[in-house]
Amino acid sequence: MAKLLYITNQICGSGGLERVLSIKASYLAEKLNYEVHIVTLNQGTKSLFYQFSNKLIYHDITTKGVKLNYFLTYKKGIKKVIKKIKPDVISVCDDGLKGLFLPWFLNKPCPMVYERHVSKNIEIKTDKISWLQKIKLKGIFTLMDFGAKKYNKFIVLTKGNLNEWPLSNVQVISNPLSFYPTEFSNVENKKVIAVGKHCHQKGFDRLLQSWKLVTDKFPNWKLEIYGTIEKSEGLLALASKLGIGDKVTFFLPEKNIGEKYKRASIYTMASRYEGFGMVLTEAMAFGVPCVSFNCPYGPSDIIADGEDGFLVPNGDIPRFTEKICELIENQELRRNMGKKARLNVKRYQPEHIVPQWDKLFKQLLVDSPS
Repeated sequence: MAKLLYITNQICGSGGLERVLSIKASYLAEKLNYEVHIVTLNQGTKSLFYQFSNKLIYHDITTKGVKLNYFLTYKKGIKKVIKKIKPDVISVCDDGLKGLFLPWFLNKPCPMVYERHVSKNIEIKTDKISWLQKIKLKGIFTLMDFGAKKYNKFIVLTKGNLNEWPLSNVQVISNPLSFYPTEFSNVENKKVIAVGKHCHQKGFDRLLQSWKLVTDKFPNWKLEIYGTIEKSEGLLALASKLGIGDKVTFFLPEKNIGEKYKRASIYTMASRYEGFGMVLTEAMAFGVPCVSFNCPYGPSDIIADGEDGFLVPNGDIPRFTEKICELIENQELRRNMGKKARLNVKRYQPEHIVPQWDKLFKQLLVDSPS
């Protein structure tokens, strides 16, 4: 039985990385007979948002202090776990700089894989970038590339992500689908849905601007947004300012998000950038057609524009609005696109995706025998 160690920050949250790891690690342990260990950072006794297999083995590292002391205790903790379990392969799911440099700090005790779950654009926090920020970003990206080269394999989620990483060890393996329900949306409810935490990346400010235009034409339709609410993002205030406070409702993360997709008729994704866009595959599995900005990267890999959803030039709010309205006006179009969407996303089911990881791990063991 091969021993696999996942290194991540925490798995108790409601984000995409946590959901993916719950599906993938559980499948590897339950279906493919791996001994799967997960090491977390300062997670303590926090409960898990998603369901993980009972076969998984957990380790938690407690770090203290700031900067240097924080890193040294982290490094010591990781080394202690590795010495104890002696993994055959290590897979790192940490989108921070420390994750990219783990092979250097650990002296690569076995084959190591890096799983990149976001675009490099996550380092961009504003639409307007100064020349000083551009210099800083260039430096950060150079460090990222340097760290990434040390890994045996560097995994990205989409074909577009390949453009971000000038590496010879890069490979695409998409995220597995969270579920594929037998009951799905009838696309009859006057409800549009979006899922994601409140942050610059997710572009909910752009969605609200679009929704203002939609409700001017279709006042009976409602928008629901599910995800971690950050008051500092000012989305509730923006909705009020736009006069659509009664046309949009903000909800906290929902464990049973499938029921929300099932009751929706349209899914919207206004992200400025993505790592993949798993919410698109989830909505499509429920037969809900999607309108998404064609942001870097993910939506263009998932949506067949004009067939099972719509891709809109990134940031084109009038066009985004137009496509939402087109789906609102035509229930038959929603239904047909939803049917095609369900067929499209079958390719992301775990039984198609996780075996790609199994093949990768086995090849690494052949190439790097102990």
